[in-house]
Amino acid sequence: MLVEPCEIPDILRITPKKHGDHRGFFSETWNRHTFVEATGIAAEFVQDNHSMSSEIGVIRGLHFQSPPYAQGKLLRVSRGAVFDVAVDIRVGSPTYGRHVAAELSAGNWCQLWIPPGFAHGFCTLEPDTEVQYKVTGYYAPDNDHGLAFDDPALAIAWPVEPAGAILSDKDRHHPRLKDLPAYFRY
Repeated sequence: MLVEPCEIPDILRITPKKHGDHRGFFSETWNRHTFVEATGIAAEFVQDNHSMSSEIGVIRGLHFQSPPYAQGKLLRVSRGAVFDVAVDIRVGSPTYGRHVAAELSAGNWCQLWIPPGFAHGFCTLEPDTEVQYKVTGYYAPDNDHGLAFDDPALAIAWPVEPAGAILSDKDRHHPRLKDLPAYFRY
């Protein structure tokens, strides 16, 4: 497993080994022992999620859960490709309000570790894209929040114009960073 810190070092780009031959490939996409040894993070995953987006330009996010139900995420794409984004929303952090963006695809086989304290979202780059992610906290509807994907203060260069983005009604109405309560402290 290759582990690379991103521009915000708390976010890790992880590439599991992939063994292929004329039959196809095999990859161990998750192994707790290997993950802890390679990252030093002893995350306990309690739930697996799987989403499918049928069109290019679907934006899901930016989402997070607040304490005490905050979630770390280990995300991968099993079909298609996404432009993946994590925004630091930890008040007092030297990288508060900054983001990491990475292309994750079935082809590049990369995963992203996003710890609690980050708002997360993605934009589909291919039709019928499937995203799978493990989380460290159970879904808690009362602690489910979001951040406006198109907040100019975030300066995210989404691969789709905001007016052309395909969003849920909920994702169209998240607050901007300046209006976001201090759910996380650094």
